[in-house]
Amino acid sequence: MKKTNSNIVKLYFSDFFDISSAKLDRYGAFNISLITDLPLFIDPFLLFNSRKRIYQKLHKQIIEYLQFLRDKSVGQQLDSGLLSSWYYFSEVEQNWLGFSALGNKGRGLGKEFAVALNSNLKNLFPDFGHEKITQSSHLEKLCLIKDKVGKDTISDFTTNLIKDFLLEFTQTFARKFLKPNQRKRFSISKAKFNYKTESWETKSYSLPFYNNDFIILSPKDLLTKDDTWINKHDLIADFFNIPNAIPNEQLRAQINNYFKSILPKKPKKKDEDFAKRRVFLQFPQLIDYFIKYKEENGQEAYNRSIKYVFESKQLYVEQFGKLIELLKDNSDFYNITVSTSHDVKNRLLYLKDVIENKGGHRIFYLNGKPVSNEEDLQILYRLTWYSTSSSVTREANDGRGPVDFKVSKGSKDTTLVEMKLASNSQLKRNLEKQTAIYQKASDAKTVYKVILFFSASEERKIEKILNQLKIQNDKRIILIDARKDNKPSGSKA
Repeated sequence: MKKTNSNIVKLYFSDFFDISSAKLDRYGAFNISLITDLPLFIDPFLLFNSRKRIYQKLHKQIIEYLQFLRDKSVGQQLDSGLLSSWYYFSEVEQNWLGFSALGNKGRGLGKEFAVALNSNLKNLFPDFGHEKITQSSHLEKLCLIKDKVGKDTISDFTTNLIKDFLLEFTQTFARKFLKPNQRKRFSISKAKFNYKTESWETKSYSLPFYNNDFIILSPKDLLTKDDTWINKHDLIADFFNIPNAIPNEQLRAQINNYFKSILPKKPKKKDEDFAKRRVFLQFPQLIDYFIKYKEENGQEAYNRSIKYVFESKQLYVEQFGKLIELLKDNSDFYNITVSTSHDVKNRLLYLKDVIENKGGHRIFYLNGKPVSNEEDLQILYRLTWYSTSSSVTREANDGRGPVDFKVSKGSKDTTLVEMKLASNSQLKRNLEKQTAIYQKASDAKTVYKVILFFSASEERKIEKILNQLKIQNDKRIILIDARKDNKPSGSKA
């Protein structure tokens, strides 16, 4: 992507700090966006499985802290002050990673996480730090047992526990490659834990800053995308293989018998999944055998991480950046300032034109395949609003459920936007019910639905749904044709 210093589109760290992305690559840091979070996460298994001694040391530090918490929890009820001090953590939003696409504001680890971790360390992890089946303890074990504890929670907790390392990693880069006026000294709370005083300490670092806040860079080789290597989905999917890895024949028989005894006569998939979760609670050693299997195949976690980081750089940084440049070439796209409804509609129509007629469709293909995640589409849409006087927030919840985007200029000028892929199996239901619910619960006057399709069959599917719902002429529904088999061969992207 060719840029001039006087007319640069600032989306990524390298843009804001006028530094080549190659320097970040060589240093080992991911080129984050300073406009919106990117859906990457720190996987603690990549610390455990690494050959780097510093990473192995960091993993041991995580386990040491969890052992400290476990020992403090056993046999006593922690008061709210200690629970808050030791278990509560803010999301480290300054690394610009995670689920939030409205900027970098997330939920953090509050009371629900604290109570869950405290309870599970006492009741379900009595041998934490002294496992006999697995090579090591693993924080991710919590997400296998507790509902609503996923990759974002595990990543947030890991990030907080290795925050000092990440800050030092960023400080070293800033001192080596950035100008003095591009960095500032910050005092960071909860940077490092002092086991003598049993409290978190504040520490000072020289860091890059943006909008009066510091920035944290993350090592590429600690990042993953879809899920942590040790995760609940694989635990359930591999259920029938795990007992076979248990050397105790009597235990295997007990597990299989218990599983069959709690199934209804004609079980459905949801019945089987529920039964599997009950088996894991009844025989927690099964979880250790699953983790052991994951440990033995750790090289695959490393290979997967490299693949995800490469593809994320290609899609979010290189390809999305190209589309922003195409939009910027049409100056009207960023000069719209009438009302949110007018702005949203016209920006969507410009986006549609660039994708359908100016080669922009190409950015939605990775390794020849179209994007299959609506989150990617929403990230792109947020990036297109990088220069605006409007407030653009994602997943605004007005009491009836979240909506993809809420664009507002004060309380009296609000427009909602839903970004969907034609491949979404819930598309008809969404079109039929959700828009009316969102609009009724919100102060928005207009709701736009954007649907992206990649094939003639997907286009026919959308048309059929619109006809069935009798909304085929609704101008608030904008279809975007991202097919590559019906575009001029000479189009440029």
